[in-house]
Amino acid sequence: MRIAVVGLGFMGMVHLKAIRNISRHSLAAVVSEDPVKLSGDLSAIAGNLGGPGEKMDFSTIGRYKNVDELLKDPKVDAVDLCLPTHLHEPVTLAALRAGKHVLVEKPMGIDGASCDRMIAEAEKQGRTLMVAQVLRFFPAYIALRDALPQLGAVRSAMFRRRCAGPAWAKWLVDKSKSGGGVFDLVIHDADQVIQHFGLPAEISATGHEDLSRGVDVMDSQLYYANGLVVTITGGWHHPKSYPFSMEYTVVCDGGTVEYSSAGREPALHRANGESEILPLPATDGYQGEIEYFLDCAESGRKPELCSPQDSAAAVRLTKLLEQSRSRNGEKVACRF
Repeated sequence: MRIAVVGLGFMGMVHLKAIRNISRHSLAAVVSEDPVKLSGDLSAIAGNLGGPGEKMDFSTIGRYKNVDELLKDPKVDAVDLCLPTHLHEPVTLAALRAGKHVLVEKPMGIDGASCDRMIAEAEKQGRTLMVAQVLRFFPAYIALRDALPQLGAVRSAMFRRRCAGPAWAKWLVDKSKSGGGVFDLVIHDADQVIQHFGLPAEISATGHEDLSRGVDVMDSQLYYANGLVVTITGGWHHPKSYPFSMEYTVVCDGGTVEYSSAGREPALHRANGESEILPLPATDGYQGEIEYFLDCAESGRKPELCSPQDSAAAVRLTKLLEQSRSRNGEKVACRF
């Protein structure tokens, strides 16, 4: 499969680095309005992870200033959309109608209705649509997925994700374009909760939003019919200096699984008092998700490891958490 990366910002660069390590598929083109980036000079790009920007060689691939030009290229089988969230739906629809398979960055869309339209169009066109919910392919989170089936009933779970307010992308502080800091960030953890536990019966959330100051934080509880309560917490903690971190703690009858990017490898602390570091797959999460998407597109398989239906549910769940936060923690039924 031949893939094009649309959008050469921070995440576009991260995806390009991953694609060059995939041997079975190839990079066919890139799209950017910025002539410097289109020349291959991505050295000015910065973000909260993924390493520094660099210069890349685009001399042998297609280089386009806009998506319309790209979609006319018959050498492109699939597109990887690394664009601001409010553009996900229109560009996805255009690409699907042009016969391209689509990998779109998270959050899938700016709201649930936009996600539904994307799914419907993919089914109509007979093309593969997947959302880059990369934690499903991150080694530390694969370790959790693989450990849970052997540990019995889940009694408590916490997922936390924090970073500085983004100084590298002005569109992120425009809620009409990004959905806000909590929406853009903890959508990862909402997706993890859906993957492992399904949707809750009710939710509640508190916190504070001041995007102009780079602060957007939330503490939320998800209540399940079986009595399980899951916590999702995090957000933006002031611009520039605050370090990125992600972590989880899941307590089960058979033990507790815990991980923190701030120095604690995924570990299982068993109920019998024994502890062990969990094995991690030797793969890069970004490479894993892109390669999986391309393999599904090539074979015509549905991306069951990361379905667009789950990604749409994560959008709706995160929006519901924001709704509760705006009502000072009012419990809201999770119905969608």
